[in-house]
Amino acid sequence: MGRWLSVYLKGVCMGAADAVPGVSGGTIALITGIYERLVGAIASFDPQLLADLPRAYDPDARARALGTLREMDVGFLVVLGAGVMTAIVGVTGVVSALEASNPAVLFAFFFGLIAASAVVLWSEVGLDTREERAAAVAGFAVAFALSGEAAGAAISHAPPVLFVAGAIAICAMILPGISGSLLLVLFGQYVFMSNTLHAFIDGAIGAVRGGSLDALVGPGVSVVSFVAGAAVGILSFARVVKWALATHRQVTLTFLVALMVGALRLPVERVVGAGGAWSPERAAAVLVAGLVGAFAVLLVDYYTDDLEYVEDGRGDPAPTPGQD
Repeated sequence: MGRWLSVYLKGVCMGAADAVPGVSGGTIALITGIYERLVGAIASFDPQLLADLPRAYDPDARARALGTLREMDVGFLVVLGAGVMTAIVGVTGVVSALEASNPAVLFAFFFGLIAASAVVLWSEVGLDTREERAAAVAGFAVAFALSGEAAGAAISHAPPVLFVAGAIAICAMILPGISGSLLLVLFGQYVFMSNTLHAFIDGAIGAVRGGSLDALVGPGVSVVSFVAGAAVGILSFARVVKWALATHRQVTLTFLVALMVGALRLPVERVVGAGGAWSPERAAAVLVAGLVGAFAVLLVDYYTDDLEYVEDGRGDPAPTPGQD
């Protein structure tokens, strides 16, 4: 139970980060030692599973399905996913309120979180080869460009648009340094999907209590469209990440850490551009918020495992003895 609780709490941390524009849940997965396990589990999905599950009465189909589920580490994914969803539902409303009331303090906290994450992972960075240096420059440039302020153009919330937004955002969510929520802001979908998710939950609660199902239809179409796109995106993209870690591990990790450094642009811009008078009290609050964010990451890193992996008998990344 203690091990599953640890996975659940790591999911809560990931979900909290994923719900915050400018912060990546992949960063939390990386510093808590579950990144490769997560990517490997998702990449192990076999489309044949969708055909085998309805035919569980067939011994052969059942055996294939069970084998695929074991390869996917499905217990880990379910518990981690429960933690992620718990945090996303709880955090999106809080973040929106804080961003409106005290953005400087909020984004100072995010700056401390991202900066400390990059420091924690600095030992994974290699700049000895041309490929590693190119990966560092590319990672920084990509995150720096993507983390700039969004243009305020109006974008449709039609189901096909939400499908594409979900597919792209979920891919970013498993990359340290690139925030899926930030991309939703860029696509003009973050506030809409946050409100829609809470409307869907409220409608579901009302339906359970005997209310009309009509309140579920509109939000439900949007949520299903977004989730379907996210499923397609993550099942496809995770294979790319797994391959990159297996064949070019040092270059890939250097690229990922550089993404985190480049992503610092957003919290810096939001703190500087927050407006209002900079009294000593406000400056102190911003400084403390940054330190709290950094301390939170260092605390998580202290009580979790590192990134050292050994090869198991199948040639896949496996945790070293003592890891979760």
